[in-house]
Amino acid sequence: MAIANYVNGFPNGVLLRGVPILQTNPGKVFWVYNGTTGLMPGQRGGSNGNRGGFNDPFSTLAYAFTQCVANRGDIIMVKAGHAENIAASTALSIAGVAVIGLGAGTNRPTFTFTTANTATFSVTAANVSFQNCVFTANFLSIAAPITLTTAKWFTAQNCLFQDTSASLDFLNCIKSTGAANTADGLAVLDCDWFGTGVTSVNSMILVADANIDVTLLRNRAITERVADAPILLTVTTGASTNIEIGDNVVISKQTAATDGTVAKLGATSTGVVYRNFSGTLVTASDKIFTTTVGVYPFENRVSGVVGATGFVIPAVDS
Repeated sequence: MAIANYVNGFPNGVLLRGVPILQTNPGKVFWVYNGTTGLMPGQRGGSNGNRGGFNDPFSTLAYAFTQCVANRGDIIMVKAGHAENIAASTALSIAGVAVIGLGAGTNRPTFTFTTANTATFSVTAANVSFQNCVFTANFLSIAAPITLTTAKWFTAQNCLFQDTSASLDFLNCIKSTGAANTADGLAVLDCDWFGTGVTSVNSMILVADANIDVTLLRNRAITERVADAPILLTVTTGASTNIEIGDNVVISKQTAATDGTVAKLGATSTGVVYRNFSGTLVTASDKIFTTTVGVYPFENRVSGVVGATGFVIPAVDS
């Protein structure tokens, strides 16, 4: 029996009686892998001198980005077991690129930040996304593994942010340093932050200025930090418009919460904050986010006592 091997794939998708049966993407697919485990006959080890195909992948994510074309819909597939060190600020400047990690658990692609506390992926283009990747701190007080400047509609989904130790840690996981509205559309979904750092650690997400359509759903931030700061999100200045913060679990060892335990939002922010669970050592205040004019909270719970169920915050309407 003959075996068909469509080495060029189906660039225009597959139709069966006019009905598409395979999802296609408009751009190119590049592969990244720098390991040697599991190479099959005919496959090359990763090198930036390769073509970036499945059998001859690139060795670094940054180089794969340089081969993409802005807004073409390119995808960078990072193979399971890929392990890469990031020693400085590394530019990711092509718009519309999706980075998809393969594998599960500790076999997911891992990017370890070393050498300087300024080591980071610097995203300077819109519509970039990361899925299923691990970011590990291995230097003192790294500001953030992902830094956004002019990077609207950035997405991180199913990613893990972790520290090597209490001193080799992240101060934030995603940090936006741009002017107002440069982080519009930011989405952080189903991500975990296991933070062992204690001092100077801020929030999982730090946004410098006003923003629109930020969405934070189903994240877990379980930390040892003691700082008086929201665990999930700090907006330094300006309002958040149409923000959605839902079904997150945040834990820290802070004993005060001046700006709330989940999020600090500007006074004229709008949106919804629902079903978030916050555990701290705060006993004097149960504030979950900064009081705002147009943000509606539903069924959030806060507890300052280990083992307690917590209070619904704010109080349930009569």
